Amino acid sequence: MNKTHWSRRVAAVLTVVGALCTTAAQAQTPGRFYLRGLSDANAVPVIVNSVSGNTNPFDPAHTVTPGANFDATMALVGYAHTFALFDRSAIAAVIVPMGRISGDVTVGGRTFNQSASGFGDPMLEFNINLIGPKAQKNIPDALRYEPGFSLDLLADLALPIGEYDSSKPLNIGQNRWYGRVGLPVIWQLGDWVPGRRTTLEFLPAVWMFGDNTDYVGQTLKTDPMFQLDAHLTRDFTEQFWGSLDAAWYSGGQASINGVTQGKKLNNVGIGLTLGYTINDNLNLTFGYKSTVNDNGPGDLQMDSFMVSLVFGWHPLLEGSKRLKGEK
Repeated sequence: MNKTHWSRRVAAVLTVVGALCTTAAQAQTPGRFYLRGLSDANAVPVIVNSVSGNTNPFDPAHTVTPGANFDATMALVGYAHTFALFDRSAIAAVIVPMGRISGDVTVGGRTFNQSASGFGDPMLEFNINLIGPKAQKNIPDALRYEPGFSLDLLADLALPIGEYDSSKPLNIGQNRWYGRVGLPVIWQLGDWVPGRRTTLEFLPAVWMFGDNTDYVGQTLKTDPMFQLDAHLTRDFTEQFWGSLDAAWYSGGQASINGVTQGKKLNNVGIGLTLGYTINDNLNLTFGYKSTVNDNGPGDLQMDSFMVSLVFGWHPLLEGSKRLKGEK
């Protein structure tokens, strides 16, 4: 295997860490999110989202406000680290959302035009592979990596420390605990060679929400919400890949002081993601997503555009680069 092909294949395995944390605040997981890289790799993502619709995009419960029109700009910064646990690949990550949102909110029959800005609720994530290749602990492991059929266990938890004003129904922070449990699945289709890689991916997950006991002086409760993400991804070149995305949201019925608000979610979103590996350390991603069955006044309506730039590194590969530069 020549040096160029070796470098590209290892870089392809490493930069999958760069997909981490891209849209956690929107409860959206992009394609190739759970491909595995070398243990002890690191990544720092910087993501900007422009979102509009009839729900607060900082709240993954996606509670619908019929007739509302929210506009938000979200920036997300995080850190992810891969490691081996019981000889299985594992990932730990944290992401902090920030930004601004404005729009109309209706509470108790009254409509408020409001805006909010600041830091949202940080989210912690832990993921471990249950079925699939063992952890990649060295370069030969990375070169031999093929996902085949992989099944993971995923757990997310948001910390309710984001900026929150109890006198306002529209906030960046949510003033309650929430998180999800999921089972990411990757199914490799065909050869696993950079430039020809194809995957079919699924993520069934259940989101659970604590109570907000100070929601404009009232108590906001939300039932669990089921979400299913699906992706068909394909390499166009060794550095350029794309994904057709779909998501289904179900449940998440909200109530205020025991009075039901709107209806349960039963909505579908579709999207497109394009990713480009700039070099061994930098990965650029563009994505667009929109709901489709959203004609009813109580249906979830949301569209978003995302740009992410991720810097990833591994001590072993960085050391190899330094040695190469000395020759």
